[in-house]
Amino acid sequence: MIRTALAVLALVAFAPAVSAQTPAVDAARSAGIVGERFDGFMGFAATPSPAVRSEVARLNISRRALYNRFATSRGVSPEEVGITAGCQLLARVAVGQAYMLADGAWHRRAASQPAPVPDYCR
Repeated sequence: MIRTALAVLALVAFAPAVSAQTPAVDAARSAGIVGERFDGFMGFAATPSPAVRSEVARLNISRRALYNRFATSRGVSPEEVGITAGCQLLARVAVGQAYMLADGAWHRRAASQPAPVPDYCR
């Protein structure tokens, strides 16, 4: 299932649209307040400001629409597209940034830790 989506996503370079941020979200990401989740959406590792909460909600709505469009055009599920996008986004988590894997717990990438890419992404 994931491999199918990975092959499909290799055809389209949509990652820049998915990872586009605002300065407030970038600052919250650097501070470990918001982070990438395994399902291709952003989440809150700590309590954000109302402005950041609103921006993350807007970004997640855009991501959901993009995943739905891509899934429909490629004959895969939106969840599969989101998880595959999550693989790409988790590979970009920088040191000190927060992220969530399928275990549902928030983590912060340590300096000695490789990018938090789940085995199913490889």
